[in-house]
Amino acid sequence: MDKQQSIQYLIRSLLQDMPSLRKEADGFPPDPASQRRLLCSLMNLRPPMPLQQDFLRVQDALLCAERAEKGVVEEVALPVCAADPHLALWRGDITRLRADAIVNAANSTLLGCFHPCHGCIDNAIHSAAGLQLRDACHRLIRAQGHDEPVGKAKLTPGYNLPSRYVLHTVGPLVSGQPTALQRRELASCYRSCLELAAEHRLESVAFCCISTGEFHYPHQEAAEIAVNTVTAFLQSHSTIKKVIFNVYQEPDALLYRGLLESD
Repeated sequence: MDKQQSIQYLIRSLLQDMPSLRKEADGFPPDPASQRRLLCSLMNLRPPMPLQQDFLRVQDALLCAERAEKGVVEEVALPVCAADPHLALWRGDITRLRADAIVNAANSTLLGCFHPCHGCIDNAIHSAAGLQLRDACHRLIRAQGHDEPVGKAKLTPGYNLPSRYVLHTVGPLVSGQPTALQRRELASCYRSCLELAAEHRLESVAFCCISTGEFHYPHQEAAEIAVNTVTAFLQSHSTIKKVIFNVYQEPDALLYRGLLESD
């Protein structure tokens, strides 16, 4: 089964689960890029439900092939900061990074983004990991009996991501200037992720810019909280050898570079 055959098989399987979307799916152009976008949309929309092994086999093969096409970035190859050999800064797609764990800026359901092909990091991570990630998060939320509180963290496998695990944390949703409570909550996101990573003896963790996207936390203050919280944690915990601050845009890279070089 080649790539296009795999995409068509997965589309047919997902439409069997969600027959109400058939008419809309039929409106997608037949070219390969549009059909891959349709597949991504259907995966984003599919609610948690049992996954068939044949589906997973084809999905995993496709996602692993696409992972290889994008190229994997090894965390061990990333240069550390001159001021602190435990810290690194990297600008790029976090779904390409091979570390012990990457951090997902999740929503309170932990189920990922249900907006088809949305540009948030939550969607990017779930789309690259595969549908197993949504099901794993669903099991965690069902077991605890309530949505995930702000500032806590959960750990799942990375499935088809290069990283072994994903740390999911819900950051504060900001309107205007952050409150003192929201500052503490954002710091708690970083601390909770590191505590959970240390508990599982993980040695490398890559953080995205928590809450600065869809949750509107001001970038400068968020970066300051991130660097200060991580630095303070690493001073008293030796199990984590490397923390990567992952950014996607150049303005964030400049912010973090200034903070890391000034320490």
